[in-house]
Amino acid sequence: MQVEMVKISRDTPEPSLIRYAADQIRAGQVLGMPTDTFYGLAADPFNLRAVDRVYEIKSRSRHKPLSLLIEDVDQAEELAKPLPDEFRALAKKFWPGPLTIIVKAASRLPLKVTANTGNVALRIPNSAIPLAVVQAARIPITATSANLSGESECTTADAVREQLGVRIPIIVDGGTSPRDVASTIVDLTDEEARWKVLREGAIPSHEISEFFAQG
Repeated sequence: MQVEMVKISRDTPEPSLIRYAADQIRAGQVLGMPTDTFYGLAADPFNLRAVDRVYEIKSRSRHKPLSLLIEDVDQAEELAKPLPDEFRALAKKFWPGPLTIIVKAASRLPLKVTANTGNVALRIPNSAIPLAVVQAARIPITATSANLSGESECTTADAVREQLGVRIPIIVDGGTSPRDVASTIVDLTDEEARWKVLREGAIPSHEISEFFAQG
């Protein structure tokens, strides 16, 4: 497969190129694309064939759910069961930004995306390209890192091409990632614990703890 490289301005994404990327995702393609952390694999989470391809491209375990990029809290409400108060508080404080929040998924979201956990991981990226693509596609997009499972995450389009070039048709080149640390993951699905940090990333765990302590 000959990979197509589509260069898009990171700060002022060209609308025609954003539309092209969004149309490809809606047509069922899986794209390599920048986020506000590492490059990710962007696909339509409601297209089961595209979701399958994400797992195949990464050689990822089917037991690991896929995180989703969304454009606003309204979109989160469509994808999750009644959102807990902690969700709204975290979203108001840390979004858009490198915080992934796990909540209980709504029934309309395919179980395949949740890896049969019934939970979904959501994030609003603080980055113009992925936000513009989500808005143009009018659907959330998958955001799992664009690399082979077990290999290092990619901070450039060239690095994605080196790892995955024969596996994906299109890579959006938005320059070097603004950071080289993954998002922090907070799980809100355990009603007893209320919240827990599953992965410390760009936002330190103590910031999350302090935030809840103040609340």
